[in-house]
Amino acid sequence: MSAAQDYLPLTDTAARAVAGPNSRHAALIEDAFRVLIETPGGGVSVRGDMKGRTGARRAIESVAKRADAGSEVTEADVRVAIGSARSGEASPEHGAPLPVGRRGAVAPKTTAQARYLEMLGAHAMTFGVGPAGTGKTFLAVAYGAGLLLRGEVDRLVITRPAVEAGERLGFLPGDMNEKVDPYMAPIWEALSDIVGADALRRRREKGEIEVAPIAFMRGRTLNHAFVIVDEAQNASRLQMKMVLTRLGEGARMVVTGDPTQVDLVNPRDSGLAHALGILDGVEGVAIARFAAEDVVRHPLVERIVKAYDADAARRAGQPIE
Repeated sequence: MSAAQDYLPLTDTAARAVAGPNSRHAALIEDAFRVLIETPGGGVSVRGDMKGRTGARRAIESVAKRADAGSEVTEADVRVAIGSARSGEASPEHGAPLPVGRRGAVAPKTTAQARYLEMLGAHAMTFGVGPAGTGKTFLAVAYGAGLLLRGEVDRLVITRPAVEAGERLGFLPGDMNEKVDPYMAPIWEALSDIVGADALRRRREKGEIEVAPIAFMRGRTLNHAFVIVDEAQNASRLQMKMVLTRLGEGARMVVTGDPTQVDLVNPRDSGLAHALGILDGVEGVAIARFAAEDVVRHPLVERIVKAYDADAARRAGQPIE
């Protein structure tokens, strides 16, 4: 390996983030670009050939920027930085301020997430579609919570079909909240992470945050609200039309889902795929599409998604990229 070296002066916070727990983050960058990273006081040094140093420097600068902005830096963030550095894409940015969660400031981790947030700010209705783990729902919840905390909307309304386990609410034990909450657990977890458990409870009691099945949306007009329709691939065409037309004065909506994960008895009745087909290009509607490369969970999730995509392509007789 060449003895050539670059030195990047960083803040202590950024240098710690680049190194990572037990130097794990630095090891990921070293393996990706075949370089040697050292973290002397006051910065980071990178040894290797020119191409490797250039890529590593881009990844390090992206990680450092995220750390200095007050955001948590995880292994997923480092892998995203590495991917962006390899492709030559700029670090993701977002315009609208997002709230600070328990793990630091919420910020986009990929270019696709940054574009998604831009769409949320610029359109009355945004569709976020793609595989699990791409941040579609979490970012929508964070964006809506930010609007609510800043007083830009009166309510945050989150709805999803209650069909994931093939059960009917009427056959489940308990009162209506007890029947509904198991279906909404991922939403409550995201809200608790972003606004805090106490604030979530208070705002829920005041009606400022509402989480309910799609059936509860019928006959309503949602004014001055930010509405999230989650797991929309499990809404029927009639349900989708009903919920999309709930928008009232000063309201905005984001619809999230994965068209490949339909749990309906008749998958062809999925309202998400139908809506994407007829609303693409309609003024005021934006569609953000995520791919396996945008998965920000465990790295194995991305590989699993790609394996399933490849299998689906083989079954359909399509060429595999």
